Amino acid sequence: MEKLIQITSGRGPLECQWVVAKVLKVFLEEAKDNNIDYEIIHRENGDENLTLKSVTLLLKGKKVSEFLKTWLGSISWTGKSTFRKLHKRSNWFIGIFELEGLEKVGFNEKDIQFQTTRSQGSGGQNVNKVNTAVRATHIPTGHSVFVQDSRSQLENKKLSVTRLKERVLEQNIIRLQKRMQETWNNHLQVQRGNPIRTFSGTDFKKNYQEKSFKKQRNILKNELKNYKNDLN
Repeated sequence: MEKLIQITSGRGPLECQWVVAKVLKVFLEEAKDNNIDYEIIHRENGDENLTLKSVTLLLKGKKVSEFLKTWLGSISWTGKSTFRKLHKRSNWFIGIFELEGLEKVGFNEKDIQFQTTRSQGSGGQNVNKVNTAVRATHIPTGHSVFVQDSRSQLENKKLSVTRLKERVLEQNIIRLQKRMQETWNNHLQVQRGNPIRTFSGTDFKKNYQEKSFKKQRNILKNELKNYKNDLN
């Protein structure tokens, strides 16, 4: 299973861009622990070193959907700005969204249909006598290239595969850029409140509840002690 997701600071300030970079590190560590492969498709650097405005990832693995249940939504970080020490704000939000409706076009040489023909144009007496030119068509996308650079049919065939692959990959990039432009609204949808995950501190530790109950035991001990004193 494959999922395309985007981690974004929205229109947030530099602090949010810092949070995106920190969240990305934790996200990838957990993905690795869950045997999920990833590929960074696009990244937009932030306004300072070690910050990111957004990053787009392609995730692959059997547990991708289950893994994303604990990540998709708004992410908050509680802490003082490391860029503006006098800034009063202490809660910062970013978002993680799934980019739906985009399938990555694969490239396989088995999907190519070759046609040979005579070369065209000037080139001496042999140019129109032997079928050395090659037209290669990628069946899934319909893209085709015509190659007659060499007098060798084999060389022209190799060149046609290379050029056709470049054209198909270029289509992937164009479609991705278009989709990312359409999903710019994601940058406006980072909601404050009800975050699916919360981190805190400059060490970026995930918040947790105190489970030792040490504090509660001390309170009960003091209450019991006071109660015994009152009886005496």
